[in-house]
Amino acid sequence: MKLIKIIIVVFILAYSSILNAQNINGRISSSVYAFDRAQSLTESDMFLRGYETIVLNLSKNNYSFKTRINLETNFSNQLLNDPRLRLYNFYFEARKVLKIATIKLGRQPIFNQVAGGLYDGANIKLRFNSFTVQGYFGGNVPVYQEFKLTDDWVNNRIFGGKIKYNGLKDFTFAIDYVDKNYTPIDYETQRLDINLNPITVLIQQKSNQFRYGSASILYSGILDANVRVNYDFNFMELSRIEFNGRYNIIKNLGVNLYYNYRAPQIRYNSIFAVFDFSNTYEVEGGVDYKIKKNFTVFSQFGNVEYKDDSAQRFTFGLNTIYGGASYRQTLGYAGELSSLSIYSARTFLNGLLTPSIGLSYTNYKLSENADENNIISALAGINIRPWRTLSFDFQAQYSDNKIYKNDFRIFFKLNYWFNTNLDLL
Repeated sequence: MKLIKIIIVVFILAYSSILNAQNINGRISSSVYAFDRAQSLTESDMFLRGYETIVLNLSKNNYSFKTRINLETNFSNQLLNDPRLRLYNFYFEARKVLKIATIKLGRQPIFNQVAGGLYDGANIKLRFNSFTVQGYFGGNVPVYQEFKLTDDWVNNRIFGGKIKYNGLKDFTFAIDYVDKNYTPIDYETQRLDINLNPITVLIQQKSNQFRYGSASILYSGILDANVRVNYDFNFMELSRIEFNGRYNIIKNLGVNLYYNYRAPQIRYNSIFAVFDFSNTYEVEGGVDYKIKKNFTVFSQFGNVEYKDDSAQRFTFGLNTIYGGASYRQTLGYAGELSSLSIYSARTFLNGLLTPSIGLSYTNYKLSENADENNIISALAGINIRPWRTLSFDFQAQYSDNKIYKNDFRIFFKLNYWFNTNLDLL
């Protein structure tokens, strides 16, 4: 409760200077999810889980305060740690400070290939002509995004930065670095002493860490291409090489190519580092052709090389304004899988009604001589939007396989958007 009071005080102080002529916008969402959970071969419990999400943004000129809070609980058969109050966003943002800087303070998201997610801290971005320089530092967010800060900023923290240059026509160059460290939670477990008697032992692990550097080149000209290289500074080796490109051969006909070399991403000091593991090499190419303005067919073929084996996959399908359909086949070391999926959605009455339906059938087995398994999945739903700021979603989901027999679930959601300019002078 004390922490909530502190948060409210920070909120008031942050906006005490911009209470006049401010903008308030955001979204309120309420949803209910109903499902059964098996407790035995013959018994199951019904769960009715509710979610309440509030997105609230206050702003004036170049200053903003952004929040996103989620409350979830079960109306019956409560789960562990229910109810859960999650704080996803809670930060103050100042833009165009001294005409070059953007500053964010508080709980905020980070977008990074290696260590994405949330952190509590500061982010500063500076723009100098064609250069952008960014740096950030903070603490890792507690489990379940709780309303509290880490108590170990030295070991349970994240910091990094990025430099981007776009002064060359059609090109963007970037280098970045991220260092994210985790403080493992101590725990007790049973072990055997020298006389083979069980004893309780406290397990205290060392901190685990990611330290990665990355370089990327983005080109948008005759073709669209993106190249990225990641380097693991803990294990002193290349972690990832990724290329993604697309080229329009003629009007309405395009080809794309994807390549990925990837080493397993393992935390430093983790027990998993002692296991024998191998890197993968993946390449995939495809073609798509637009037959009409709103009708496109496509196909893809990919191959993945493992240490002593390989796997292949191919996909083909079509996309239209009414939905899409695709077929996927996987062979080799990754298992054998055949999957057909169809999805359709269409808006009627100027956006008032948007029904949707989906169906998929999958047949798979882990190896050539293993038993086959089948999965049937279906969904049907409708979005009702009587006003621009209000919408209702209802969806029914069904799946059936040897593990989940006749699994039926219901989802309902209400969304309300608001955007108000206030003049309190």
